[in-house]
Amino acid sequence: MSERRPATPAESPEPSRIGVIALVPDNWHGIWMPRHHVVGRLARHFEVVWIEPAKGWRDYWLANDQEEPAIQSIPAEEYGLTLYRPGRWLPELYRPRWLAERIRKQRVINAERMLRKRGCREIVLYLWRPEFDWAIDAISADLTCYHIDDEYRFSVNDLPNDPREVALIQRADLVIIHSRKLLEKKGHLNPQTIHIPNGVDYAAYATPQPEPADIAGIPHPRLGYVGVIKSQLDLDLLHRLAQRRPEWSFIMVGPEGYMGAKKPVLEALKALPNVYFTGNRQLAELPAYMQAMDVCLMCYEVCDYTHFIYPLKLNEYLATGRPVVCSPIDSVLPLHEIVGIAGDLDTWDNALQNALGAERNTAQASAIRQQQALQHDWNSLVEEIAAQFRQRIQHGEACHGTD
Repeated sequence: MSERRPATPAESPEPSRIGVIALVPDNWHGIWMPRHHVVGRLARHFEVVWIEPAKGWRDYWLANDQEEPAIQSIPAEEYGLTLYRPGRWLPELYRPRWLAERIRKQRVINAERMLRKRGCREIVLYLWRPEFDWAIDAISADLTCYHIDDEYRFSVNDLPNDPREVALIQRADLVIIHSRKLLEKKGHLNPQTIHIPNGVDYAAYATPQPEPADIAGIPHPRLGYVGVIKSQLDLDLLHRLAQRRPEWSFIMVGPEGYMGAKKPVLEALKALPNVYFTGNRQLAELPAYMQAMDVCLMCYEVCDYTHFIYPLKLNEYLATGRPVVCSPIDSVLPLHEIVGIAGDLDTWDNALQNALGAERNTAQASAIRQQQALQHDWNSLVEEIAAQFRQRIQHGEACHGTD
């Protein structure tokens, strides 16, 4: 990310001071997800407290309370965001149950107190996982929003909606869903549901950047994946592509996530002479890596789970203007005229050759891809979320549950 201007809590006049409590599954300095982009930018509209996930008591009391290493080093102050770290006196417990529940609720109560001390009169409880449903009963929020940016059962085969998540959806005052396939599966459960896809820091990715020094010597054509290297990727396909096309350079930029049984395939991929792994890079560096590719890759395995995702990198890739080739997951199917879509080895090979061709690399083709990305600029998407919060609070539209 290249935006570095100081943030102010409210960039438009507020008839009342709104505070937002974000209950999230990630540390602010961990791998950046859509919630980081959304919640960070909301702090330019409201007072926002991001509750860092609590660690277990052993981690606090027996491990010298050392902070986890930062994957992304973006100060929360650059957004005007407040990080609340519960600390050793409010650890995550599992038993006794009554004490675990009391401690969890106390974290949310403390975050609310922080906002009240700053003059916030209305509170938005912003939940990012179904397991945070208990927080609705921790405080009396003026608006509860549940944001769905994944199919949290993470199954390769579609499963019925989790009853616990269904109950949360029905209790929430506002539900935001990021992909059309998830909207189809869950959108009918609450009439106060809206569709807001994942976005892009358009200015950061569209503005030309110098070529990163560590890949300057890698020969063209370069076919690159930028993101978390994880088990949802079709690594076997990449391995076969790299073997078939030794004259192409395949570059993988990003930290390694959970690989499971695919660890041996990943090691085999790393052993190929035309495959390069850079490791983790800071968010502000990613646009330069994407721009240095001749084709950007989204090589997901196609299953019920990946049909539910809306890749964060989709609009980031498009904002660079570079050609993009993706597996036939649902979120890219409407973009078949500007995104190459490929299934098996042969269609991937053909799609990549096509993406490298002159027709896909004209100024006009690049501008079309960038125009598509511009429609999903994070600033505009978060403006819409902020407007929803204001409208529903100011007009008293929060229903406070349907049960």
